[in-house]
Formats: sequence, C-alpha cells, structure tokens
Amino acid sequence: MNIIIIALTVVISVITFNNRQLFERLKFNAYQIKHRHEGWRFFSYALVHAGWLHLLINMWVLYSFGQIVEKTFKSVFGLKGMLYYLLLYLGGVLFAVLVDFGKQKENIYYNAVGASGAVSAVVFSSILIFPVGRIQLFPLPFAIPSWLFGILYLIYSAYMQKNVRDNVGHSAHFWGAIFGIVFTLIVIPEVFSNFLTQLF
Repeated sequence: MNIIIIALTVVISVITFNNRQLFERLKFNAYQIKHRHEGWRFFSYALVHAGWLHLLINMWVLYSFGQIVEKTFKSVFGLKGMLYYLLLYLGGVLFAVLVDFGKQKENIYYNAVGASGAVSAVVFSSILIFPVGRIQLFPLPFAIPSWLFGILYLIYSAYMQKNVRDNVGHSAHFWGAIFGIVFTLIVIPEVFSNFLTQLF
C-alpha cells in the first residue's frame, strides 16, 4: 500500500508540474471548499507538491518510515493491515488541514499542497512502534533517538505555527503527527506498553 501511495503521488505531482490548471483544481483552498463545495480538496492537495524537492523529501520520508508501520499493521491485522495503513494515511491528510479550514475558510488566498501532514502521521506512528530507532538529521553529525525527535518536532511545529510566518504548513505537520499517534494507539492499544518497554 505504501508503494502504491508513493507511486500515485509521484505521478500526479509530476503531471501537475506542467499542468497549472489541474494543480489549481487539486490544491487545498478552504474558501473554495466552503463556498463552492469542492470537498475533494480535503484530500487531493496531498497528491500535488510545490516542486521536485518538496515531492522527493516527502516521498523519501514516507518510504523510509512507512515500511515499518505497514509491516506492523500487517502482522497485527493480516491483509486488513493495508486498509488500516491507508486509513492512517488518509486520516493524516484530512486531519492535518481541519484546523486551517476553520481558520481560513473566508480567505480565498490561503492555499496548501503536499503530503507533509500525512507523512507526519506515518512518522509518528513509526515512533510509537519503534521508539528506539534513530533518525539522522542533516547537518547534525550524529543520529538522535526517534522518541526525542518526536518531542522536539512537536515543540518546533507548535512554536513555528504560532510565531513564524514562512509559508510552511507547520499546523499540518503538528496535527498530522497528533493524528498518527492517536490512531495508532486506538487500533493497536498494546503499542503503548511496548513503547514504554522499549524505552525503559
């Protein structure tokens, strides 16, 4: 399922690099959703990206972290694990923009694109599943524990959303991460005790 999501996202993103009209139809715009009833934008925005770097980073992170999450879901639920993984991803896509929808539905100029919120959901699900993993962050010369990265990332996203205006959807990153944590705890409750066992 992870590979299918990546392939679909890459194909549609690359198409929209050269098709501005399609790009405009798929991007998240709260005003268009509310006033023109274009509800597909709650999900379609994750299929388009601002450029090659944006796309490649998101897909590389999704590939790297999605494997352990999908494998875990399959080990718990069998073939239904792919459905749970899809629900995790799509839930991250939707949940990541709900706050922005509430804030920006009268702002016709507010737009968002990219799978970052859903990718955050997958990353934080993987942190719950395997907190003793390590993440290499450029330009740091050493890797940091996954659980520590998770804490720092949530603090950073919350701070940036509140204090900095840099055209990056920090709110989507934050709420996507929260959804990933909550969803994983609901569908695999024992993951919390396993999380603590691995850490302590």
